Amino acid sequence: MTTTTSNPDGDPVTTPETLPLPLSGTSLAGSTQATPPRRPQRWILSPLHLEEAAALARDAQLPPLIAELLVARGIRTPADADAFLHPRIDHLLDPFSMMGMSRAVERIQQAVAAGEPILIYGDYDVDGTTATVLLKTAIERLGGQVRFHIPHRLREGYGMQREILETAAREGVRLVISVDTGIRAFAAADAAAELGLDLIVTDHHLPETELGVPRALAVLNPNQHGCSYACPHLCGAGVAFKLAQALLEAWDRDRARTKILPSFLKMLAIATIADAVPLCGENRVFVALGLAELRRPVGLGLRALMKEAQIDTARRPLTPIDVAFRLAPRINAAGRMDIAAEVIELFTTRDQNRASDLAAKLERLNQERRAAETAMLAAIATRLQEPCFQEARCIVMDGDNWHRGVIGILASRIVDQTGKPAVVVTREDGEAYGSGRSIAGFHLLEAIESCHELFTRFGGHAHAVGFSLPSDRIDDLRTRLCAYAAARLRPEDLGVSLECHAELPLDQINPQLYSWLRRLEPYGMGNEEPVFISRNVRVLAPPFFMKEKHVRLRVTQGTSSASPRDGAEIKPPANAGAASTAFSAVGWNLADRVRALQLGPDSVIHLAWRLRDNDHPEFGGLELEIAGFEIA
Repeated sequence: MTTTTSNPDGDPVTTPETLPLPLSGTSLAGSTQATPPRRPQRWILSPLHLEEAAALARDAQLPPLIAELLVARGIRTPADADAFLHPRIDHLLDPFSMMGMSRAVERIQQAVAAGEPILIYGDYDVDGTTATVLLKTAIERLGGQVRFHIPHRLREGYGMQREILETAAREGVRLVISVDTGIRAFAAADAAAELGLDLIVTDHHLPETELGVPRALAVLNPNQHGCSYACPHLCGAGVAFKLAQALLEAWDRDRARTKILPSFLKMLAIATIADAVPLCGENRVFVALGLAELRRPVGLGLRALMKEAQIDTARRPLTPIDVAFRLAPRINAAGRMDIAAEVIELFTTRDQNRASDLAAKLERLNQERRAAETAMLAAIATRLQEPCFQEARCIVMDGDNWHRGVIGILASRIVDQTGKPAVVVTREDGEAYGSGRSIAGFHLLEAIESCHELFTRFGGHAHAVGFSLPSDRIDDLRTRLCAYAAARLRPEDLGVSLECHAELPLDQINPQLYSWLRRLEPYGMGNEEPVFISRNVRVLAPPFFMKEKHVRLRVTQGTSSASPRDGAEIKPPANAGAASTAFSAVGWNLADRVRALQLGPDSVIHLAWRLRDNDHPEFGGLELEIAGFEIA
C-alpha cells in the first residue's frame, strides 16, 4: 500500500507506506539503559515493481524476489543485471571521459620526463590519505619524483595553505596535485599561480555554486559543471584513482589492467566504504573487486593493520562492515588524534618492524579516540533531552574544547539517535570549529551556504560538512540553521527510520535465498542490505540474554498470517528441500527492550530482519538478525 502526498510544487507524488514503531537500541552514550526517543521509529516499506520485476526475472532468468530487489536499484535489463551481479575489471570507466583528464595526464607526464619534483597535497582522513598513497605509488611507478603533504588537523586545519605552497616552490616544486581537497581553494589556487606553480585539483566535494572552480591547470571533479562522467559519486580516492588509471594505462594498458590496478583497488575499496559514497555504478566495481583483493593482502602495513584489527581473511571473507568499523576507524585515528602523515608511511614502508610499530600506534590512537568520544557522548546524551533540542528540526550542539578529531563522529551519533540533521561545534580560544551530518532529503551544504557570511571557511556535500567561524557567531548559526530546517523539513521527515524492502514469510527462507542475497553484495550506501518484514511471528521459548545487552529469540510463523500486502507475492528462489519454519533471531543491544515488553513464549510480534548464516559449530545455520520489532 502507498500513500499520496504533494511535492513542493504541488504535484502529487507517491511515497512508501510508513509504519510507526517504538525505537530500539541503546542510549547515545553506549549505556545498556535505553533512552526514550522523542519520536518513534518508522518502518518504510518500499513500493513494489511487479511488472518490471517479472520481465527482468523472465529475461535474465532470475528469482522474482532478486529481480524485484534489482529493479528497486534501477536495474532493468539483463545486461545491467549481469554487470551488477558480476563486477569485472573491464567495467572500469574510461578515465579520459572525466573533464580535465587529458590535460592533467599530459602535465604529469611532462614532469616525470623532466625529473621535476611533484607535490601531492592530501587530507587527513581515510579518503585523503589513501588517495595520496594511490597517486604517489602510480607516479613513482612511472619514474616520477613525488613528495607529499598531509595537513595536521589541529595546527593547519582542512585545505591547502599558502605557507606550504611557498615552501614547495622554494624547494623546486613546479607541479602540485591536490587530492580529496581543493575544489573551493580559490585563495590557494591564486597563491599557486603567483608562485609559478602549476596546480591540478582532484576532488569530489561539491564546487562553489556561484564562483565555480578555482583557477588551475586542470580540475578533476565529476561534480563540476560540464563534466559528463558516468559515475559522479566517487570519493576523493576514487578521483585520484582515475588519474592513476589514466597515467598507468597510457604507459602500459595491459600491465595496468592485469597487475597494477587490481592491487590499487584494495586501498580504494577502503576509502570508498569509509567515505560512505553510494555503492553503485563504478563504486560497486571498486569495492567488490577491492574486497576480493583484500583477502590476499601483500603490503606490510596493510597486513600489520589487519592484524591489529583482528581481521583474519583466511577464516572468512572481508566485508564492508569490517572495513567501516575495524579498518577505517584505525586509519582515521591518526588524523583525528595525531599525525595523519604516518598513514602514508604505514602503507608504503618495506620495513616489517616499522609497519608493526605504526599499526600498533594507530591502535593506541583509536583507543584514545574512543575514550574521548565516550566522554563527550555522555554529556551530549543528557543535553539532547532539553526542550530546545527536542523541538528543533536541526540540532546545533556546541561545547568548550571538545576534541576536533571526533566532532564529526558525535554529529553522526546524534543523527542516529534523533533522526535529525546535526552540527557539533567546539570552541577554542575565540574560534569555533564544526562538523555536521545530515538525513535523507536535507542538503546540509546548501543549508550552510544559506548563511555563508558567518564562516571563516566551509565545505562538504549533501550529507556532511565541515567549517570554522568566530565563536561569537555560534548563536547566529543555530538560529539560521534551525530556521532553514524548519522551513524545509516536515515532522514526518524526522525520526529514526528503517527502510524495509519486502514482506517475506519465514517459511520462504532457504539456503538458495541466502546464496542469491550474497550475490547482491557488497552492501552499503546506495545498495543497502535488504530488510524483510514478517508479521505475526510467535516467540517459541524464553529469550536467551547474552552479555546482558543482546538477546536471542526462537521464533516461528504460521503461513496463513503472513500474506504480503495487497495480495502481491514475490517468490524467493526455489528450495531443493523443505524450509525451516523456526529460526533463531538475534537482537544486538535489544535485551532491555525485550525485558521491558516482557517477551516470552507465545508472544506475537511483527519482525523486521536481515538474513545471516551463523558458522558457529554448535548452533550454526541460517538465522535472523533483528532490525526492529513491535508487538502484534
